[in-house]
Amino acid sequence: MTHAQQAPEGRIDYAETLDFPTKRLILIGTLLGLFLSALDQTIVSTALPRITQELEGLSLYSWVTTAYLLASTAMVPIYGKLSDIYGRKPILMFGIVVFLLGSALCGMSGEPFLNNVFGSGMMQLVVFRGIQGFGAAALTSVAFAIIADIFAPAERGKYQGLFGAVFGLSSVIGPLLGGFLTDNVSWRWVFYVNLPIGLVALAFIFTKMPRLASGLKPKIDYLGALLIIVFSVPLLLALTFGADGTYAWTSPTVLGLFATSVVSLILFLFVESRHESPILPLSLFKNPTFAWGVLARFFIGAAFLGAILFLSLYLVNVQGVSATAAGTATIPLTMGLIAGAIGSGQLASRLGYYKTMIIIGLLLMMGGFGLLSTLNADTPYLRVVLYMVVLGLGLGPALPLFNLAIQNAVKPWEIGVATSSGQFFQQFGSVIGTAVFGAILTSMLPTQISRQLEPVKADAPPAIRAQLDALSGGTGGASESRSPQASFDAVAVKAATADGIRKGFDGTLTAVTGAVNTGNIAAVQALATNPQFPAELGTQLKNIPAAAIATPQGREAVVAQIKAGLDTAQADAIKQADTTLDKVSRAIKVAFATTVSRIYLVSILVAFLALLAALPMPNLRLPRKGEGKGNPAASPRWKAEQAPPQAGKEARTSRPGRSHGRVWPGLRPGAAFSGAAGSGAAVPVARTGRRRTPRCSGSR
Repeated sequence: MTHAQQAPEGRIDYAETLDFPTKRLILIGTLLGLFLSALDQTIVSTALPRITQELEGLSLYSWVTTAYLLASTAMVPIYGKLSDIYGRKPILMFGIVVFLLGSALCGMSGEPFLNNVFGSGMMQLVVFRGIQGFGAAALTSVAFAIIADIFAPAERGKYQGLFGAVFGLSSVIGPLLGGFLTDNVSWRWVFYVNLPIGLVALAFIFTKMPRLASGLKPKIDYLGALLIIVFSVPLLLALTFGADGTYAWTSPTVLGLFATSVVSLILFLFVESRHESPILPLSLFKNPTFAWGVLARFFIGAAFLGAILFLSLYLVNVQGVSATAAGTATIPLTMGLIAGAIGSGQLASRLGYYKTMIIIGLLLMMGGFGLLSTLNADTPYLRVVLYMVVLGLGLGPALPLFNLAIQNAVKPWEIGVATSSGQFFQQFGSVIGTAVFGAILTSMLPTQISRQLEPVKADAPPAIRAQLDALSGGTGGASESRSPQASFDAVAVKAATADGIRKGFDGTLTAVTGAVNTGNIAAVQALATNPQFPAELGTQLKNIPAAAIATPQGREAVVAQIKAGLDTAQADAIKQADTTLDKVSRAIKVAFATTVSRIYLVSILVAFLALLAALPMPNLRLPRKGEGKGNPAASPRWKAEQAPPQAGKEARTSRPGRSHGRVWPGLRPGAAFSGAAGSGAAVPVARTGRRRTPRCSGSR
């Protein structure tokens, strides 16, 4: 296995050569491209119910998201490596073009002129979403690497924070824009809106962005690319099938997919260890910053998506936020995330170090999850908002600073593959976290609902008790357990119950009126034994004398009296039913809040694992512009900080101004530096300050 250890011949240091106005235009185009991908993940969710209704594809509802996730996750590391070989610009432009093509096709799903290609309109949408994801992977993987290409390490933090803010902003704009377009224009414009934004991004990138090539000219690892797809897709499918209840975790389908993924992973590792330019260089894992950084991002990905998903479900099912407003209800979390991302990036650029802020962010994340684990059915909404802000402030630094750490620790020509690998691990963590948390919800929620409903059923009227029995026994499925409101909507059930009670009393009054109007007292008294009638009505019917219904006036008076009694009984029955259903609604809220709080207890553990992974990361200083010619691996200070403990005992750094242009051992030709005062470069010298002469063989 051979990897480039020296800078590729002809490599350009764009951080040094590009002026700031050009960098700014490149940044705008890159941010627009990233905004496309981030917006698409949030804007579509609002329109999906309407899309499913029009295209008649409820059975494929979840696959609209799954197809996008499968394609984008599997392609992230491949695009990162290709951008190292061919340059960021062509790969980013290719990704945007494919994404826009997929967007246009998604908007046309179900149109007659497509002539049922791929089957139904909903199946067309699933396929076209896969095309979208195929292109979106380039946007997310390459965008973060571009920042490392055009800015010195010490400057990257402030701009990496902007990228984190883009994701936060899209989570606010997406649901609002998606709802507006769906309600006032057409759901198709949820996809068409990507076209003008994408064309503007293409214009910026095509006209202002240089190729941003690393200088590498290796062979392409086609087999590695194929194997990482064969590893990723079956694993994601198995996790999706198991989490949403499509198949049992022990079913042959799920186990077969897991087995395929494991075999592909073993083959992938074998191929990567022997290829001269692998898709994912295994040598990167020898770098402690990279190895611990991607592990931490894996756990952060799991915690992040769990926080968003289950907080939205809590707000809908416990706080009573409408389903359409669920996306905007997490705005406080988003605001905290944006503030944390931008603030941490700015501080890292000013201080020159990032590890302390990573640790503080992860501790805040644990604190936020700890606060959310105290949620119950009576938690005030404003307190939930405060908890969301704390969690957002903790999650925010994770987005820019781990990218910053990884990019600062690898060679410039490895930035693309290193950055995309971090993104790949984070997305995988999100999928696995969703599956694990979903399994917890599926197994715990039915038990909690049954436990909370037991005392309610004991006092419930017979008709409602039957509904509660069905509710307790019907929440075992994953789809139902994820949202009890889908199987028991208190408002809808109240209305249906009241309507049923009224119809029942109307039928009773009709039967009694018919018997009374016959003037036959035997027929009237026969109704008194009907078990379907209220007991009070039966007593009243038995006590009616025959003379009371002998005349039309008498019969009219008897019917009026019976109607008055039934109206009172009807009002009492509706009131009792409402009271019972209020208790049912309360029981479901308590059950759901308890389950979500337990999930956040598990999230504390996940965040703690991320913290444990971050602790061993070296706290490298961010070289400023001009140091090491933009390559931290060429900086003597970088070498000193990366050196093992025993090497540190044999070397120290001299004061600036001592080297006088000397070329030090271990540096590549041409990497000498003047050591002028204020340069910030530190030169390693021997402990005694004297030059040691190596002994020759046989010399004394």
